[in-house]
Amino acid sequence: MNITVTSDVFKLAQVFTISRGSRTEAKVLTVKMEKEGVTGWGECVPYARYNETLDSVTAEIEGLPADFTRAELQSLLPAGAARNAVDCALWDLEAKQAGKRVWELAGLEAPGPEITAYTLSLDTAEKMQAQAAENAFRPLLKIKLGTPDDMPRLEAVRAGAPDAKIIIDANEGWSAEVYAELAPHLVRLGVELVEQPLPAGEDDALIGMERPVPVCADESCHDRTSLPKLKGKYDVVNIKLDKTGGLTEALKLRAQALAEGYQVMVGCMVGSSLAMAPATLVAQGAAVTDLDGPLLLAEDREEPLTFDAEGVHPPVAALWG
Repeated sequence: MNITVTSDVFKLAQVFTISRGSRTEAKVLTVKMEKEGVTGWGECVPYARYNETLDSVTAEIEGLPADFTRAELQSLLPAGAARNAVDCALWDLEAKQAGKRVWELAGLEAPGPEITAYTLSLDTAEKMQAQAAENAFRPLLKIKLGTPDDMPRLEAVRAGAPDAKIIIDANEGWSAEVYAELAPHLVRLGVELVEQPLPAGEDDALIGMERPVPVCADESCHDRTSLPKLKGKYDVVNIKLDKTGGLTEALKLRAQALAEGYQVMVGCMVGSSLAMAPATLVAQGAAVTDLDGPLLLAEDREEPLTFDAEGVHPPVAALWG
């Protein structure tokens, strides 16, 4: 089996800002796995928050043995971006070898489109209201917040998109005090979910705290081993393949999270359609789907995902799976 790792850059349609910083491009790693004339593809987005870089993740992948199975991969690499790209490439490879789609190999129902959130970048209240108004036709907007003075931004977005459903991603930017102060206003403004309001290492403060709006674990939830630490703090878990280490673990995390009474959100890093494609299978029936990465790009893969009024559609075979 031959593994090739390349670094690719996709320009963003506009500057994308969260509480931790801004970017103008998406830097991803593309994995190509070839065996007996068949090629599988995968993509990952190394994330500095998890101490990942393009170089470190490339080194992890290039350090793999010459041949291994997808089951063996789960113990060869830890959960994270490197394992994600390889795992998804192996799924693609297996599907092509079998002449089937990945959803068939995984024993899933045929996938369909899912309404996806569209993310509004963190900015001034005035600019965020303009973003909201421009995208008011979308059924679900996700707002990047995470500063001590977020209320004017939230009010502005609601004014710009009075009919859209709204979810918030604070990216660990609030304290327990800020969250408690904002909670009644979130209800008043019709916010349907708050993603990771507190830093992952400080989220014990959520235990016993009133949660009038469902709270979702993102940075606090990576794979199934994260679940015991979430009890009493969160109502929803955000499954991202770059955190779980691929589709294999993502499907297992979804099943266990649902069995333990959590709702499921399926999210993404800012990447291309190749990165989102496997996640569309995990997103089937999810409470929230947030796979808008390609919508934030100025350029994409040759066979991109389709986004329309029905949502994000599963990939064509020429893209993945």
